[in-house]
Amino acid sequence: MKKLFTAVLLSGAALSVFAQAAAPAAPAAEKAPTAQQSKMGSCNKNAGDKKGDERKAFMKECLSAKADGKTAQQNKMKTCNADAKTKALKGDERKAFMKECLSK
Repeated sequence: MKKLFTAVLLSGAALSVFAQAAAPAAPAAEKAPTAQQSKMGSCNKNAGDKKGDERKAFMKECLSAKADGKTAQQNKMKTCNADAKTKALKGDERKAFMKECLSK
């Protein structure tokens, strides 16, 4: 009986070692997005409710635009300003729109 109990115990220990070895390692820390991925996300947010050809043209222009030494905030300001112009916003309505757009 002792031999059977010892055999079962050793088998269980061996199986647990193999199970741990076969288990996948903990996932590595997520990688930071690349510059292109960040740009894609920013352009996608700025595209807003545009659809079809208008969205396609906006995304093409946005993604192909060079940084030209401007900061991300300056580029965002330019995009939000252009959106406010197309919506013909003025006064407090424009301020509220710009605040919301720049905080995204």
